[in-house]
Amino acid sequence: MRRIILSLLLLAVSIQAKDIYATFTVEAKKSANLAFTSSGTVNSVSVEVSSLVKKGDLLAELQNDDLKAALNIATTALKYAKKDYERQVKVKKLVDASKFDSYLFKYESAKAQVIYQQALLDKTLLKAPFDGVIYDKKLEVGDVVSGAMIRTVFKVQSMHERKLVLEFDQKYWKDIKIGQVFNYSIDGDSKKYSGKISKIYPFADSGNRKIRAEVETKDFIPGLFGDGTITTTDTTTNK
Repeated sequence: MRRIILSLLLLAVSIQAKDIYATFTVEAKKSANLAFTSSGTVNSVSVEVSSLVKKGDLLAELQNDDLKAALNIATTALKYAKKDYERQVKVKKLVDASKFDSYLFKYESAKAQVIYQQALLDKTLLKAPFDGVIYDKKLEVGDVVSGAMIRTVFKVQSMHERKLVLEFDQKYWKDIKIGQVFNYSIDGDSKKYSGKISKIYPFADSGNRKIRAEVETKDFIPGLFGDGTITTTDTTTNK
């Protein structure tokens, strides 16, 4: 029995915590550069820098009266093509197959034309891709934009959701795991914070020999930076 107890003691596992230093910058969890993919003159701008927007909100619109008229014409054509087709369906057994197919073709073509005209119109409307805040605006009423030379006219980012983009030495690539705690401080703020690693980038930067990871957080201003330590657990077996 003593020999068994001694063997178990010799095989005891020693667990130690190891802190790995990392620096970080604060980024919005979601961000997007918005641009028109159609050409035209700006007819209206609905937001300014710091405007809060909801997904689908209209941010700006190009002059598009001609496209709206074309969509109305296509919609009207579809309305009557549908009526003609529905009449032919009722007497399908009495009409020539090729004649019936011609009405079906006109109906399907009319539907496709409405979809096409709607797509052209939609390209003149710039909408918010998600809930957030406008943090850069480079557009005014009367500006001319070109779909052939796409340029960013708005920048939008998530309102509260942020992420810390960490960088740590690549030699610790085996030690860092999702879920480990990161204790950190923001430059200029004496308060201590903590969060958990939510993502590890699957590559090492060949330029600075660093690996990146992310920690989710809220309400910090994007662009701030800081540093901290990732707490890992080393497990060693004594034999």
